[in-house]
Amino acid sequence: PTKAGRQYTTSVDGQVNLKIGVYQGERDLVQENRKLGEFVLSGIPAMPAGLPKIDVNFFLNADGILRVEAVELRSNTRQQVDIKPQYGLTDDQVEQMLMDSLLNAKQDVAARLLIEARTAAEQLLYQVERFLKKNAEHLEESEVLTTTAKTDELRQALTGNDRDLVLKRMDELDELTRPFAERVMDISIKQAMTGKQIG
Repeated sequence: PTKAGRQYTTSVDGQVNLKIGVYQGERDLVQENRKLGEFVLSGIPAMPAGLPKIDVNFFLNADGILRVEAVELRSNTRQQVDIKPQYGLTDDQVEQMLMDSLLNAKQDVAARLLIEARTAAEQLLYQVERFLKKNAEHLEESEVLTTTAKTDELRQALTGNDRDLVLKRMDELDELTRPFAERVMDISIKQAMTGKQIG
């Protein structure tokens, strides 16, 4: 038997279901591989995005049956699916998959890195917008306007295919908003410590 696995998380606050697709192939981009099946992990406790930790493990037994199991670690919610081999690949097909993987590796990696940058940028935009709504009273109007302009620049970068520009706009937004987050954290600590003695 062979085992492999990866850890995932949710991308939206309060997400209680996660659809898991199972693919066979060597390409970096999922759409370039062969879909074997899918299932839904449901019953994930509602938490802020990124907080749930979901282990997805793959077990291949001697009979060629692939068991895919997903477990949300905090609640121990689990779901699994067994995928039976419906048709095997010939040696030529496996060789062709490997050749395709090698021939397209550079483009696949570039496309995957762009997708990852876009995902991280969308997450940053979500966090910044949530922060602004929750903490607007602690910010100057000019800070809110500057932040809004930077989020617009990042959104504009997301419409193109320039990963470096997306990363640059993310860095600019992060650098701009980090002092705001630190200020709000200081205010929260002071409020929490009011009337309490230390020592």
